[in-house]
Amino acid sequence: MSFDLPIPDDGRRRLATGWLYLGLGSLLGSGVFSVLLVLSRTPYVQDVFPWVDFFRVALVVHVDLSVLVWFLAFGGALWSLNSTARMEQLGWAALGLAALGTFVMASAPFTGAGGPLMSNYVPVLRDPLFLGGLSLFAAGVVLLVLRSMSAIPPVGRWIEGTAALRFGLNTAAVSAALAAMAFGWTLVAVPRFLTGEPYFELLFWGGGHVLQFTWTLLMLVAWLWLADASGARPPVTPRVALFLFALGLAAVFCTPVIYLAFPVTSPHHVKLFTWLMQYGGSLASLPLALAVLIGVLRAGRAAPGTGPQRAALICSIALFGAGGLIGFAIHGSNVIIPAHYHGSIVGVTLAFMGLTYHLLPRLGLGEAPARLAHAQPYVYGGGQLLHVLGLLWSGGYGVQRKVAGSEQGLEHVQQVAGMGLMGLGGLVAIAGGFMFLYAVYRALRDRKGLRTERKGLGNAM
Repeated sequence: MSFDLPIPDDGRRRLATGWLYLGLGSLLGSGVFSVLLVLSRTPYVQDVFPWVDFFRVALVVHVDLSVLVWFLAFGGALWSLNSTARMEQLGWAALGLAALGTFVMASAPFTGAGGPLMSNYVPVLRDPLFLGGLSLFAAGVVLLVLRSMSAIPPVGRWIEGTAALRFGLNTAAVSAALAAMAFGWTLVAVPRFLTGEPYFELLFWGGGHVLQFTWTLLMLVAWLWLADASGARPPVTPRVALFLFALGLAAVFCTPVIYLAFPVTSPHHVKLFTWLMQYGGSLASLPLALAVLIGVLRAGRAAPGTGPQRAALICSIALFGAGGLIGFAIHGSNVIIPAHYHGSIVGVTLAFMGLTYHLLPRLGLGEAPARLAHAQPYVYGGGQLLHVLGLLWSGGYGVQRKVAGSEQGLEHVQQVAGMGLMGLGGLVAIAGGFMFLYAVYRALRDRKGLRTERKGLGNAM
């Protein structure tokens, strides 16, 4: 029994590599904006950044690149590896549209785009260029999901570890398809008299909640894969894993029921999606997290050469669990909400980082430096944990979310200390993020150097 996915040696591997490059590029762009974000909210340092509107513009681009683009691009890489060779050209068209849309979105702030609207899940700039880029990216993702749904490989008669991972990736694709349906349904149903942030808040509410299930299902696949790769096989059979993936998807099928039962402007519509995410998201993640943790505790040290995978796995579970627990402390609109959100989202990011380390050599892209890659998840995860705890602390003293500079109203020492801890943790996490990008760069550089050396030897002979 092995929770592992074979890597095809054809166009699907090249397509997966393209999606991975798009995800890594989006992380690099979001890292640049994250530096400015953290500095603009850190006490004393924030006085150097007096442009509150700039903070919001940077926040919009940072969130969209580091969550929406990174997660869906990594999902594109996994779905491409898990596909048959059918409709490969559609996959490349999807990648081209998504890459073009990402470039346009990231470039918009440098062309003077403004009007930031901090709508949940998909914040936007009220600017034709940015919205056009977002639309291109969305079109690419729709094609990606259509291709993934049309080129699903057979799971097989015998339920083995590989079959369980394939089924998990299939459930994530179904969840993404339902999210696209929710976005489209809302786009048609939302009242035209709404404008600005209320319009986009409603537009992205239902589909945004469903996307959280997509991220979680992809993360659970990564957990099982990383656990197996690092020699920490969880005490769960492939059949049980398959059942848990199905359980994680089951809640998503409530989406059309909610849309049929209540208009998108109804308070019940909004509340039901909140409950769906609060209670439905833990159906599969909690038992699988416990199983993986038991596997880690039983296994002892990581298998040789898999330290980065094990480190990313441990940090991912820790951050995702912290985010889930903090969710129960939410009251009002304060920075406890981003504390919960950051914990959960960073848990997914760490799982994808660990799987990137595992996939790089298997995709023929070189291998990240072992010591650097092993330390990186702890630096990034530790910094994010401090960041989350600082937000949790400050939120308990009433610091509001989505504001910066003097608007934060830091009047008490507890508020200043909490946001100071947030700033310190954020800077450490940024360092950890750039460590990841540098480790990947080293892998790609060493791969190219090795190819050049081999070519030279071949010519000499």
